[in-house]
Amino acid sequence: QVQLVESGGDLVQPGGSLRLSCAASGRFFRINRMGWYRQAPGKQRDLVALITSGGNTDYADSVKGRFTISRDDAKNTVYLRMASLKPEDTAVYSCDADVTLRPTGTNFHYWGQGTQVTVSS
Repeated sequence: QVQLVESGGDLVQPGGSLRLSCAASGRFFRINRMGWYRQAPGKQRDLVALITSGGNTDYADSVKGRFTISRDDAKNTVYLRMASLKPEDTAVYSCDADVTLRPTGTNFHYWGQGTQVTVSS
């Protein structure tokens, strides 16, 4: 079993910054692709950013130039640095990961429980 635990969500003023973290724990050989998604009230969950095991990244158009995804494989953690935050960035942010499990070597997909980000004055 693998667990993903997010942290770092908070109330922040427009124009402010936050850094979200998502730490993975459990029995696995490696973490492959990792991503951040968000879901605002009454809306579908959308991809915000993803990062591959090789460090390649991709972003939603709405966050390009403002958000940065990164990972620390020694800590099994993915980060989302968010800057120039806007009220429309308000949402529950969740991370996901594609993981190769130990000892079977099978791949499985996991979700975290989410962390609330509120951008408001």
